[in-house]
This record gives sequence, structure tokens and C-alpha cells, in this order.
Amino acid sequence: MQARHSNNPTTRRVLKALAVAFALAASCWAESSSFSSPTNIFAPASTPANSIFELSLLVLATTAAIFVIVFSLLAYAVVKFRKRTGDDGREPAQVYGSTQVEVAWTVIPILIVMVLFLATVRVIANVQNGVPKNALQVIAVGHQFWWEYRYPGLKVVTANELHVPVSDPAHPTPTAIKLLSADTDHSFWVPRLAGKTDLIPNRTNTTWIDPHEAGLYLGQCAQYCGTQHAKMLLRVYVHSRADFERWIQEQSQPAHLSDTVSDGRRIFETTGCMSCHTVAGTVAEGRFGPDLTHLMSRDTIAAGIARNTPQNLRRWVQDPSALKPGVLMPAMGLNDRELNAVTAYLETLR
Repeated sequence: MQARHSNNPTTRRVLKALAVAFALAASCWAESSSFSSPTNIFAPASTPANSIFELSLLVLATTAAIFVIVFSLLAYAVVKFRKRTGDDGREPAQVYGSTQVEVAWTVIPILIVMVLFLATVRVIANVQNGVPKNALQVIAVGHQFWWEYRYPGLKVVTANELHVPVSDPAHPTPTAIKLLSADTDHSFWVPRLAGKTDLIPNRTNTTWIDPHEAGLYLGQCAQYCGTQHAKMLLRVYVHSRADFERWIQEQSQPAHLSDTVSDGRRIFETTGCMSCHTVAGTVAEGRFGPDLTHLMSRDTIAAGIARNTPQNLRRWVQDPSALKPGVLMPAMGLNDRELNAVTAYLETLR
């Protein structure tokens, strides 16, 4: 019998698809170091994220090796035992049971799983137990569907945008984050800074970050928490030490009040807004919604889904559900004059 070359069109298409897949994977891997998306897990900018990145490389290398071995054996079997011209169709000799093979395919997977398990446990333990004692303390509280940040030692409270100092090797300034939930399960995840850590009602979890580069890092609530889970975004601003101290100084001040917007302030304080929101230095001391003392110092509103502009702010006050369906903030039914006055008042909160 003479072996013939396989000219099966299906085989050629499969091989071509695999070649393209390998080429794309190699291209993505080669560009991963230069591609610096705000949520790129392959560009860690903090010690915990780097530990997770190194673990992911081990997992990817292990699974890639398994894929190559299995695919190679499969390809060998397909080519070696393909139907040839002149085959009489008789069933080949059957092999029933092989102790060596069965031991191999039982022991090897167990060893692989044990190695990955121990490596994962080691990384988790190092991250959880590695919170530096000199870290800046921040409390993050998850709400439906926004974030509250408290700096207990600095007497600062803000919402949705976390500000921390950069931590360079010469002057390490890590940030320890205590995670609490006000209602249901949430998950704090900023891929370039740390792994996912859940916020669970009546339970305190912790995480920490030590960003090595100043800039903006994006994240997401990674645990389904209700209708607007997908729009519960995270923004972490990493500043130089001097800029961070300046930000703390500004945020620790009470609201700047102006008589020119007294009508808007009166409406804000008499229509129920003050029941949920705090504006330091005024009678508004609500605790259910974000602190608005320095609202206009933030780049976004509604937990990061819209830029903080007068137009978006007016739309948000008029009907929050138009921007974020399912949000718990109600529309107060203000007429145009009242709406303009409240928006003008909020614009002064810097």
C-alpha cells in the first residue's frame, strides 16, 4: 500500500485557521508590553497586580504546553492512521488496558493541578498578608451603584473617584483599602493595580495597592449587584506626593458658598436632596448618597458613566434614570426654574 498525501479541503482550512490563531496570539503577546490600556492585565503597575501577572504567565505557559502536546498527539494520530488507498476496511488490532498509560494520565494531571494550586495559594497569601504597616488608610464602601471613599486619618470623604499617591521605590507610599458594603455584594477590581476583592455585607475585607506610575487607572465592580452593575465604574487617580497633599488640602475644606446661588441652595435643602447628600458647612448631612461638598472637582458623575459638565449635571438632576436606568436616586420633579437654580448651586461646589 502506498500512502497518499491528504488533500482534504477541511483539513487545509483547519490548519490555516490554527496558523492564523497562533500568529494573532504571538502578535498580541509581542505587543502586550507596549499596549498600555487602563485595564490591561498584562501591564501591571502595582506589586499585587505584578504578582497576579506572574502567576498568570505560569498558568498560560502550563496550559499552552498541554495544548501543544495534546494537539501534536492528535495530529500525529490523524496523519499516522488516516485511511489510505487500498485499505481493506478491517478493524485494526485493539489494545485493552495499559497500566503505564493509565497511571501517566492520572498522575500527571494531579501534579499539574497541585503545582497551580500551590502557586495560586502562595500569591493569595502574599497579597493578603503583605499590607505594609505604613500604608495610607482608605475605606471603600460599595453602594448600589456607586463608590464611597473615606480617608479616616485625613478627614476627607469623596465618591466614585479614588485619589492616592504614587509609590516609588525610593519613597514607598502604599495604600491599604478596607472594603465594606452598604447593601449587597460588590467587587473592587482595578486590573493594573490589584486583583478582585469582594465587598460583602457585615464583613470586612482588605486589599492594597502601591502604584508605581502616576496617572488614571480604570476598574469595574466585578460582582453582579443589580440593574446598574455594569455602570458601577472605578476610577483611581495616582498623583505625585505633592499633588496628592494639595488634593487632600482642598478636599478637607468646607463647601464654598455664594449668595448668588442662594435660591438653588434653598431648593436643594427643602426638596429632599439634603436627606441623601452631604455638603460640608451646610445643613445638608445625608448619608444615603454621595458627598457633594466638592462635586465639581470630579471629572465624572453617576459613578463614571458621564463627564461632569453643566449639561450632564442638569440632565442627571432632572431625571437620573434617563442616564442610568434602575438608579436609586429619584427624580425630584423640579420645574425648569428650580432645575436651573439647583444646577447653578451644584456648580459652585468645588
